[in-house]
Amino acid sequence: MLPTALDRDPRLDRPWPALWSIVLGFFMILVDTTIVTVAIPRMQADLGTDLASLLWVTSAYLLAYAVPLLITGRLGDWLGMKSMYVAGLAVFTAASLWCGLSGSVEMLILARVVQGLGAGMMTPQTMSMITRMFAPQDRGPALALWGATAGVATLVGPIVGGLLVDGPGWEWIFFVNLPVGVLGLLLAWRNVPRFARRAHSFDWLGVVLSAAGLFLLVFGIQEGTSYGWGSITDSLRIGSWDTRVPISVPGLIIAGILSMAAFLLWQALNRREPLVPLSLFRDRNFSVANIAIAMMGATVLTLSFPLTLYFQRVLGMSPTEAALMTAPMAVVSLVLAPVVGKNMTRYNPRWMAVGGFASLTAGLFWLSLLMTPDASIVLLLMPFLLVGLGNALIWGPLSLTATRNLPPSQAGAGSGVYNETRQVGSVLGAAGIATVMSDRITVRFSEAVGGDPGSAMSSGSDSTSADLPPFLLAPFAAAMADAMLLPVLLSLVGVLVSFAIGRPVDSGAWTEDA
Repeated sequence: MLPTALDRDPRLDRPWPALWSIVLGFFMILVDTTIVTVAIPRMQADLGTDLASLLWVTSAYLLAYAVPLLITGRLGDWLGMKSMYVAGLAVFTAASLWCGLSGSVEMLILARVVQGLGAGMMTPQTMSMITRMFAPQDRGPALALWGATAGVATLVGPIVGGLLVDGPGWEWIFFVNLPVGVLGLLLAWRNVPRFARRAHSFDWLGVVLSAAGLFLLVFGIQEGTSYGWGSITDSLRIGSWDTRVPISVPGLIIAGILSMAAFLLWQALNRREPLVPLSLFRDRNFSVANIAIAMMGATVLTLSFPLTLYFQRVLGMSPTEAALMTAPMAVVSLVLAPVVGKNMTRYNPRWMAVGGFASLTAGLFWLSLLMTPDASIVLLLMPFLLVGLGNALIWGPLSLTATRNLPPSQAGAGSGVYNETRQVGSVLGAAGIATVMSDRITVRFSEAVGGDPGSAMSSGSDSTSADLPPFLLAPFAAAMADAMLLPVLLSLVGVLVSFAIGRPVDSGAWTEDA
């Protein structure tokens, strides 16, 4: 039975047990965004595939995660946020078992698509529940926990992944989700209240346009180097799949841009209930926070790939050792997250976000300068302190900035747009770093073998072996250092954008001028 004004779910008066319950599931799906990166060299060898195909294990997950976010936020309002969250967690958990049992890269990509769909069902409900359970003046600590969960999950994922890959095997980075998922289901069923449902119309044309636009953009960007950017004769291929469909990379990207432009135009013209109510962006803070979180989502994904490959293939670290290199940023984020949560409603989050992105930019640029075959391990650990500081100062303040002015009637749409923006940033970032790494490897290897990139590539960069011959260690390290400049640039954009954050409606909560 649906709750009414006279039949109110008593669990609404106990929001914190509910919040901790949904945070567990949210943490799990975010960990799976980054946990795969540390396993890439081992998976590449075990599955007998090339690096370009293996990167689709992450991109497919992110795409399937991002595409349904806008519609699942509405479905949560219509069918019930708790029901949608529980269903998504069940799909995610079952797909995790499928991922672990996959024996080929193609099967793993399919399983990751289903896993991403489950994650896409869950994520909008978490933020919507917070805005429904907590009054605006009480959301600071709740959003701090939500934001800290996002930040810590992206840091803990590689560490957990490294331990599992070196222990029982890479399959266990997925099997570990099974007990956590079951526990999350039990806690959600017990502690999460049922909310009043709201009727919605659904913008299916908007879903189709946004999904088509995202896929075309991501495929065009990520596979551009593989298809020579201008090729119209190659066929679509991922792993051993080969569809014999002629591909024009520029055509794909242009079609993707046109599809996204048509999507935005349709959102402006749709008088019923568009997926993205453009009126949300009349609030400056919501607009700024969306741009900034897109930069953060892209930065987190783009930094993980070159670092993982550098640590394991150049420095010869095991997956666990490579993951533990990121421990300083995880520790700093964990220690500072509660401090940030207590103070972000007292002070203008503009300066927290600006400081966070600036710290992130400095740390990543420092790392890029240190990435050589004979780099000092102690020196390599130091920049991660700055990266951890940046993480602690970004997630919570941006979440608060985006949601503080939203009325309850727009909570579902607003949280859906915010999470969609973050995921779109992650998807495009993952596609971009794949292209940048491939391009820089080609250039650096070509220089190493006297202008013959084909000879260099056949020596180990694109083979199914994770080992590099000694003469390619320096150029591979240089290529990964070059690729690190992409997250540096993205985080620098975050610095500039965050300066535009202004006061919220309840501006009296801050003790400093905007």
